[in-house]
Amino acid sequence: MFNLIVLLSGRGSNFAAILKAIQNNEVKANIAAVISNRTDAAGLLIAQEANIPCEIIDAAQYDKHTFDQELERRIDLYHPDLIVLAGYMRVLTPTLVNRYPKKIINIHPSLLPKYPGLHTHEKVIANGDKQHGATVHFVTEKLDAGPIIQQVSLDVLPDDTPESVAQRVLKLEHRLYPDVIKLFVEGNMKLCAT
Repeated sequence: MFNLIVLLSGRGSNFAAILKAIQNNEVKANIAAVISNRTDAAGLLIAQEANIPCEIIDAAQYDKHTFDQELERRIDLYHPDLIVLAGYMRVLTPTLVNRYPKKIINIHPSLLPKYPGLHTHEKVIANGDKQHGATVHFVTEKLDAGPIIQQVSLDVLPDDTPESVAQRVLKLEHRLYPDVIKLFVEGNMKLCAT
């Protein structure tokens, strides 16, 4: 079975969308574990209800170097085929990224390379953009700059606010992420290409 590990820091809505696709047999994969850097991440409750092993590495208890060593150790316990960042709000170190080349993916709420980092919806509205969307990309050493796997977009409406466009983009994310994972599971994406 194709093994996923999901890293999350918050509510876990993208994780929930991936889990639903797996439960509905749309994506033939196993979520081997969910790992969070926050003890209060709501996504952990979703995992617990689905009987998925949860690992918590409280970032407040570690410096950056030892945190990443512990994260590597926990990831390796589950032998993942793919590591999925789903609202994981911590930058991975180059050592960690290079340990799993082309095996870590992330979803970002913008049409990368536009607006890496935070506050993407506010930037779209402030700049009067006509299009917005979401991107799934490989994770590299540089924040939100890895090779793009797939994007989806929507029109920004004249009366959109950062909040309203964020809600619509999130719905796109919930379809996009399971679709991309399905590509990996079915062998239509090369995992360890150099």
